[in-house]
Amino acid sequence: MTVERIIRIMAGSFVLLSLALGVEGSPIFISKWFLAFTAFVGLNLLQSGFTGFCPPERLLLKLGAKRESGPSCGT
Repeated sequence: MTVERIIRIMAGSFVLLSLALGVEGSPIFISKWFLAFTAFVGLNLLQSGFTGFCPPERLLLKLGAKRESGPSCGT
């Protein structure tokens, strides 16, 4: 699995989990403060899109994950 794919899975999982923990109607609601984590993930994705800097990417590369060899997003 490539770094890009792992990061997408991580970001999606973090957003869904933090929404489930932060929305009052959820059966696993804990606190509205988990919505701040959702915002943090979104802001990190936004800045990464503009700057190309992504801390989890560096960590995954050091752990031995591989980059995509071709163009991303199917283009």
